[in-house]
Amino acid sequence: MKLMKQLLAMATIAFATATQAAAPAPATEAPDALVKRISQEVIDTAKADKGIQSGDINRVNALVETKILPYVDFQRMTSLAAGRHWRTATPDQQQRLSAEFRTLLVYTYAGALAQIKNETVEFKPLRADPGDTDVEVRSQVNVARGEPVPLNYRVAKTPSGWKIYDINVLGAWLVETYKSSFNSEISKGGIDGLIKTLTDKNKALASRPVVKAK
Repeated sequence: MKLMKQLLAMATIAFATATQAAAPAPATEAPDALVKRISQEVIDTAKADKGIQSGDINRVNALVETKILPYVDFQRMTSLAAGRHWRTATPDQQQRLSAEFRTLLVYTYAGALAQIKNETVEFKPLRADPGDTDVEVRSQVNVARGEPVPLNYRVAKTPSGWKIYDINVLGAWLVETYKSSFNSEISKGGIDGLIKTLTDKNKALASRPVVKAK
């Protein structure tokens, strides 16, 4: 149950940043206002899409690829997770590592997306100054059964708009969680060893069916 809550929360925060491609947000819109304005629309789409709810991996991946990934800063997320090792990696290793990490998160989001059913999102007041370019948006995911799931995320203002680079679910930051496992793999096999581990994990995840919503 705890794992499912984490996946649902991670998915919701990512989905809440979607649809900008169809309707660009005003340049002056605050990050929390942006998320609040569009999140319900995206969640409703996931709930109403029979293909997604039935576990159609193609429908799930299409939504993730086109509506979510453009608004996540995977390079920054990967560099933070790799820590000091990122600076010693070659450009090619950085590119491959970012690509594999991105794929891993796609499968995570995809699995959670198919589970969305009766969840709603409640946002907290933004604690930031108007000129801040790196902020934390706080929210909680209300589930049909059980306690609300605390959900915060860090977003930074880039030349192409606000982008997510870290997520906190139930008090644990995603980057810090992966940083520990990344360091462990790098200590055993270097950057290439970590890339291979992620590649193997992604291949295994690709062969698994998406769990359908009940």
